[in-house]
Amino acid sequence: MNPNHFMNILIIRRRIVELCIELSRRGHLAGTGGNIALRIDADRFAVTPSATDYLTMSAEDVCVLRLSDLSVLEGRRTPSVESGLHARVLQARPDVICSIHTHQPVASACALIGRELAVPPGRLRESLGARVPVVGYAPSGTWWLSSRLSRALRPDSHAYLMLNHGVLCCGPTVDDAVQAVEDLESLCSTHLKHLIETRAAREPGASAALRQVTRLLPATRI
Repeated sequence: MNPNHFMNILIIRRRIVELCIELSRRGHLAGTGGNIALRIDADRFAVTPSATDYLTMSAEDVCVLRLSDLSVLEGRRTPSVESGLHARVLQARPDVICSIHTHQPVASACALIGRELAVPPGRLRESLGARVPVVGYAPSGTWWLSSRLSRALRPDSHAYLMLNHGVLCCGPTVDDAVQAVEDLESLCSTHLKHLIETRAAREPGASAALRQVTRLLPATRI
């Protein structure tokens, strides 16, 4: 076996740990909520372990799975219950290297509303695609959920709202996937502010309370 084989996989597993810490620092991951997958090659991918705090995770904890049947090839912990979700993305989208599932706060609020988002022309559309589809609700970690996501996948959409279950972003590089996470949060913040302001104009008696909510939303970079 070529020693570079082991080194390449170790680098990928270490990158997942780095990503978890980076996304936690940005407020998109917390505790053990959310998961990340990186493609290794056409047959394998690496994924975060189940129920493991991101700040204590090591590269040896990260699991390596066979893409076709999710059998565990490496890793000392149980793989994420959402491994099937990521596998569906990597199988349907050969262009995707990185898949990220988060419960990031503002986009997850939009996922509760359950309405597809249009993406304005410009940089955000390059990052996210022309629209952000909604994936119907199904319990976490189930074949039902991964099947629903699979039906919603589009080659030109890189972010998905999963009803009552956060979001999934993907990209042809790690940086692209992380940028999609960031841009989706900005898009959703703008969208929620618009909804709140529209309701405030319609209900003057509640406008002060509603506008107080908008102050809690992060500043957007759109």
